[in-house]
Amino acid sequence: MNRLPPLNSLKCFESAARHGSFNKAAQELNVTPSAISHQIKGLESFLGLELFRRTRRKVVLTEAGAKYIEPIKQIFQQLEQATADLQSAQHAGSLRLAVAPAFLTRWLMPRMERFQTRYPEIEIEITSSMGLVDFSIGDIDMAVYFGAGDWDHVEMNYLRPIRLAPVCSPKMIKPDRPINEPEDMRFYPLLHVSKRSDEWTDWLVQNGLDPKVFRRGLMFSSGSLTAGAAGQGLGIALSDISLITPELESGQLKVLFDKQLDTNRSFYLVYEKKRALTPAMTAFKEWIIEEMNDG
Repeated sequence: MNRLPPLNSLKCFESAARHGSFNKAAQELNVTPSAISHQIKGLESFLGLELFRRTRRKVVLTEAGAKYIEPIKQIFQQLEQATADLQSAQHAGSLRLAVAPAFLTRWLMPRMERFQTRYPEIEIEITSSMGLVDFSIGDIDMAVYFGAGDWDHVEMNYLRPIRLAPVCSPKMIKPDRPINEPEDMRFYPLLHVSKRSDEWTDWLVQNGLDPKVFRRGLMFSSGSLTAGAAGQGLGIALSDISLITPELESGQLKVLFDKQLDTNRSFYLVYEKKRALTPAMTAFKEWIIEEMNDG
């Protein structure tokens, strides 16, 4: 072991070789460029040879450095995989999951009994989360995102697209203003999600209607709130039917037309890139994909 160089110097060497820059290596490892330079000089002194040729704009591996970096890269990859495998084994029977509040209460919770019945040995901890998860610093194993699938540094498993249909409270519809055709909705306010204000325009245009003749109603911060407002008779909302099943079954809401808007967003199950899945993660992945397909 005395013949091995310090691990920190090898980390600096691998990062600098990969980036071709001491500055970028310093940013990645959260140290100063001078610290990187000091570690590299120490490694070169230990080895008795130069690993880099320094230029004004970048550093270039010498012939010896290029030969040395290949096994070093493999060693770090093996270390990373061994660590991931060990962590996976430690948490084989547990799962920490992060999901958006609306998805949690409206889709996941009503189905969790089926998961627990099938996998009673798996301990699952669920966290409500509105934003993206930094898997590298947290203790979350998996998350359910919805969006365009343009997230970096995560493994993505497509679940299903988000499709929106117009819904409202049956009590809101006036006897003298029935809604028999899509154009009849112009007599009632349309409820909007503030960050997705183009959804109603897209739905109306898709069905050959002029958005300008329809009444603009209240705006809310989420689709869950628009569905709740629709249930209170405040207007017509565009909702994903799978997320309002209780309201549909109770009669609080009804689907006006089976004309759904295909958005550019979908549900995805995500987790840290290159992470080895535990048995619990594999079980949940297979289960949620099955549930989504059945739905």
